Amino acid sequence: MADTDQLPPEFFTAPEPGDTHAANKRLRAAGCPVRAINYPPGGDAYVVADYETALKGFSDPRLSKQVENSPAWFRDLLEDSSPVLIRNMITADAPEHTRLRRLVSRAFVPRRMALLQPRIQEITDELIDAFPESGEVDLMEFAFTLPMRVICEFLGVPIEDRPELHAWGYWLSGAPFADEESNRQLKLASDGIERYLVDLLDRRRSSGLGEDLVSILLRAADEDVFTNDELVSTLVLLIIAGHKTTANLIGNGMQALFSHPDQLELLRSKPELAETAVEEFLRFEPPVYRGTLRVATEDMELAGCPIPKEGFVHILMDSANRDPEAFEDPDRLDITRTSNRHLAFGQGAHFCVGAPLSRVEGLVAFPTLLRRLRGLELAVPHDQLDWVFDNSTSRGLKSLPVRYDARLASDTLED
Repeated sequence: MADTDQLPPEFFTAPEPGDTHAANKRLRAAGCPVRAINYPPGGDAYVVADYETALKGFSDPRLSKQVENSPAWFRDLLEDSSPVLIRNMITADAPEHTRLRRLVSRAFVPRRMALLQPRIQEITDELIDAFPESGEVDLMEFAFTLPMRVICEFLGVPIEDRPELHAWGYWLSGAPFADEESNRQLKLASDGIERYLVDLLDRRRSSGLGEDLVSILLRAADEDVFTNDELVSTLVLLIIAGHKTTANLIGNGMQALFSHPDQLELLRSKPELAETAVEEFLRFEPPVYRGTLRVATEDMELAGCPIPKEGFVHILMDSANRDPEAFEDPDRLDITRTSNRHLAFGQGAHFCVGAPLSRVEGLVAFPTLLRRLRGLELAVPHDQLDWVFDNSTSRGLKSLPVRYDARLASDTLED
C-alpha cells in the first residue's frame, strides 16, 4: 500500500457526500485501492475503493458473510445488541445462504414486482394528494412513507402497526459502536420487532394464509423447513431494506436533480427516461454506500494488500461507482447513461433481493413528483441539507425541504 496509516472511523462519517467522494478519489489515486481502517474499532479492517477490486471482492469465497467467521468479540457484540439481525441470508454463506435466499427470491422476482406498479402508483398519488395545494413540504417524509406503505401492504401488516415498525427500523438500520444510548435503543428495537413478528406469524398461521408476503414465506417454510427464528430475521431484513433503501434512493435522487437543473428539466420533459434515471441515481449517490461486512476466512491478499484471517473488508460502492476506469466522466450526473453496471445493489450471490421492488418504486416516484408538483425546487441552499452519517451502511438525508407553485391532479398531463 502507498500509505500504511489506518483511516480513522470518521472516514465513514464525513459531513457531506462531496467530502466523501473527494476522499474516495484520493484513495483510488493512492496506488493501492485497498486501505486499512480502524472500523470496527480495534479490529483488522480494510476498505476497497476501486471498481475492479470491488467486483472481485463481492464474489471472493474467502470473504465470508457468516457471523461465525468473525472475531469472537464481534460475534458477542451482535448477539448482545441485535440478535434478530443475524439469522438471515445477509449473514450467511452457501449452502445456508442459498437455502435462506430461496425463502424470499420467489416473492421478489421482477415480473411480480412489475405487477405491483399500479398499486404503487395509487399510493404515490394518495400521498401527493395530501400535500398542500402549494407551498413547502419535507420530501423525505414522502420518501419514507411510500416504501413503508408498499412493503407493509406486501407483507400484510396492519396499517396501525406501521409507525412502530418504522421506529424500530430506524434503530435497527443503524450500526453498533455509535454510543451507549444508541446500542441500548438498538437492543430495545431488536427485542420489540422480534416479539411483534413472532406474534404476527402466529396470527397468520391461525387465521389462514393469503397472498401477502408473510403467507408466501410461511408456505415456503412449510415446504423447506425453515425455522421460526429464520423467518423472523428475514422479515426484519425485508422491512429495513424494503423502506430505508428506497427512501434514500428517492431522497438522494431528487437532491441530485436539484443540483443538476438541466437533468431535472430533461426528466420532467421526458418521463420515459425514468428507467435510466433511476439507475444513474443509484450509481451517482447510492442509498447504501458500502457493503455489509465481509470477513476473511484465511490469510489472503486483495489487490496486493495482505488481509489477515478474521480481517473485516468494507466494499465502498459509492467509490466503485465513480471509478473512471469503469465509468466515463463518473462525477457527472447523466440520466441518459446506458452503460451503467453500477454496484449500488451489490453483486454476486448477495445481490440485493429487493432491488426489483426498489427500482419499480423509483420508476413511479420520480416522474410522478415532477409531473404533479409544478415548479418543484429545493427550498433551502444545498449546503444546508442535513445528511445522515452514523457508521451504518446507508447514506441519505434527514430532511429535504422543497417548495412548488401548484399541486396538479393525478390525471393531469402537461405539455
